[in-house]
Amino acid sequence: MHSQGAGAVPETSADNSVPARPSTGIQPAQAGEILAGLLARRVNGSTEQYRRCQNAARRRLEALGSPHPGTTLRVDGALHLAQRAFLPPDEEGHARLRHLDAGLRLIEAAFPQVGTDAELCRLTCLMLEGAWRTRALTPPPEEEQTTACACLLCRRLPTPPARTPADYHWRQSAGRPLAVKNWPYRRELDSVLTGGWSWTRQMNDLEQDLGHRHRFEDDILVFHEYKRVIDTIDTTRLTQHVEDRLAENFSTNSARALVSGLFAAHKRSVDEYWLRQHRAGSVVLPQTNPLDQNTYSVLQMLDCLFWHVAPDTELWQEENLASLLLCRVIDDMADVRADALTGEISNFWLAGMPTHTKALYAACAIAIVKYGCMPEAHRPMWNTWLMTTTIVWMGLTGRHALWFDGITQGLPPADGCPLCDLQPDSCSGLLTHGTTLTVSPRPTVPALSPRTAELSARCRAQYPGTWALFDAELHAFEALHGPWYGDTDSTWEILRRTYVAAVEASSAAATPDRAREIQQDAGVVGSERFHALHDPGTGREDTALLAYMFACAHPHFLWNATGYRPSGVQGDWLDG
Repeated sequence: MHSQGAGAVPETSADNSVPARPSTGIQPAQAGEILAGLLARRVNGSTEQYRRCQNAARRRLEALGSPHPGTTLRVDGALHLAQRAFLPPDEEGHARLRHLDAGLRLIEAAFPQVGTDAELCRLTCLMLEGAWRTRALTPPPEEEQTTACACLLCRRLPTPPARTPADYHWRQSAGRPLAVKNWPYRRELDSVLTGGWSWTRQMNDLEQDLGHRHRFEDDILVFHEYKRVIDTIDTTRLTQHVEDRLAENFSTNSARALVSGLFAAHKRSVDEYWLRQHRAGSVVLPQTNPLDQNTYSVLQMLDCLFWHVAPDTELWQEENLASLLLCRVIDDMADVRADALTGEISNFWLAGMPTHTKALYAACAIAIVKYGCMPEAHRPMWNTWLMTTTIVWMGLTGRHALWFDGITQGLPPADGCPLCDLQPDSCSGLLTHGTTLTVSPRPTVPALSPRTAELSARCRAQYPGTWALFDAELHAFEALHGPWYGDTDSTWEILRRTYVAAVEASSAAATPDRAREIQQDAGVVGSERFHALHDPGTGREDTALLAYMFACAHPHFLWNATGYRPSGVQGDWLDG
């Protein structure tokens, strides 16, 4: 969650025509319908300024080559799709919901400005309870029809590598590479998680200076979700500090953080309840979950809104909400197998939706990262660096599937690659009216700018076998971004030990050990070089290029994370 400074425009729930709290006896299916309706009414359509920037970006790309009609891929708007029904909560679930409601009532009484947030929290937690119980007590859906989808995306879906629980020890926050610290100024906030928040906030806030950059105290309550952090942060003192500040200097997002803490605690408790039932043999959790495109999207919205809150003027902008959802999809692409082991309910790749739909969302993730590399993307809205910083942060903490699951032997052909030729897109209608992706030959610049040419020259001298691919991707990146003015030394050191190392590994015998070496070194180079990305002069330039290479560049290691091979649900203290 990103904080909002004091003086924010208070949000009220009077305009959403939803009661202050749901009536007693509401069922999870009804909760889903109410929640989808609430979100649909709150979403604001694209602004004229945003459309002008998108059109300017499109014209700039077309000027680099003759436009081609290309192939289109349609993605339906999630909020208007049919909801599936979930079982009602059991007695334990109802008790958890009553406890949640008691806390929300206290917050609403003191801060009525967050009535909508409290309502979202109630409805989401009711859906969450129903989804878990449905997963545990109903037979898993039948396997998809054996006829494989022949669309240009599904034809390129990777074969997932075999994994065991031992492959996920790196996911523990106390272990490498997540033990690496990147925010050295305050002991209680010295973690990769908070460092990523701070960095994204600074990227967003350099020009407008909305006061969001360093306000951790009213965000940190979401760390209730992380057991390791609970042991190192005095949450009682911090909660009291937030409440005292709220009394003195009201901030809408500070009050939202209190709702966030309740939501995170509830989510953790329901997860652990069903995993205990699974371990005890009372239920058997299947290797799928009952979420469809609609329920996944609405369940993730509350989580995303709390973790990455934009200013009130942009909070419900459809471009902002689409980027929040796809940010979570990218996270799920890396976390799917670990989440399968721990039983995570809200993982996109475990959800009961067609493989084709998942492939479309993965393509959206690539398209929006490409869009985030364009300068036009960042003018109309505050929270537009979220996708680019997310993908780079994951790469520099070892979390990125690029290093973990993406190193396969041999490179796929680049000619006619639909992923290379995906056009940048803000995917703004992903929740509402849908979005249409376009696949057509990508533009490239005829010559590289001086600093980018230096990166190419270093690759040619040190890694001649990778140079042709690396150079081609730099030409495609500058078509999106324009001339690059980043830190050559720092960026090359990162790329040499991440993207280039992975391409080199693909050309040799691909082994899990080699992938793990690159993954762990990504965490090391991240701790060494992360500070450079905070530089106000070159940090955004470096971030844009790294995001492109980590998410969009051939051979699309990120795409390789769409493969999934089931393994047993176990449940342990792996977090994330």
